[in-house]
Amino acid sequence: MALVNHDTKEVQFKIVYCGPAFSGKTTNLQHIHGRIDDDRRGDLLSMATSTDRTVFFDYLPIDAVLIKGYHTKFQLYTVPGQVAYNATRQLVLRGADGLVFVVDSSPEKLEENAQALRTTEENLAQNGVVMDELPFVLQYNKRDVPGAVAVEHLNLLLNQRPTPFPVVEAVASQGYNVFATLNSVAEEVLQRFHASVASGGGPGWGVRDQVGATVG
Repeated sequence: MALVNHDTKEVQFKIVYCGPAFSGKTTNLQHIHGRIDDDRRGDLLSMATSTDRTVFFDYLPIDAVLIKGYHTKFQLYTVPGQVAYNATRQLVLRGADGLVFVVDSSPEKLEENAQALRTTEENLAQNGVVMDELPFVLQYNKRDVPGAVAVEHLNLLLNQRPTPFPVVEAVASQGYNVFATLNSVAEEVLQRFHASVASGGGPGWGVRDQVGATVG
């Protein structure tokens, strides 16, 4: 849920990157963090385990004033992909305004992708959230690996939903479509917040059509 801080004139949103271990979640955040000016982002922080880690930082998008006189701030998080860290995932997912699920396109990772998506849905349900009702983007990452699974096959496995999730093909290690992924989910987050405000959530607040994180 968005946090509105009237003292600092900020509206804060939380976007979480999910997916199996080593699918490219941290690589996404590292690329985003490295391309945003120092004065518009916080430090990249990491809580490491022996096999995975949670990474997070916040940033102010360029030219993304959501409310007159208020700045938009996004907090970006990853969650650990290993099954053993289920409690940590559930905690990080709490209060998320939007999700990116990072898929490893390697053929040998198909079952891990499917299991991670099921676990994400379960974790959200335990937090009282229906995954299909949340801004959610599937990033088909590692499209450059030999024998990358066809998008059509990934859709059959992962995207048979009442309303299919938006899909972005990416190569996060090269920065390809990293910001396209972020903008896709962030724009949906902002649109939904605007709709909420317009229906009575605030006194005449407006939203811009584009998120300013287009430096990538």
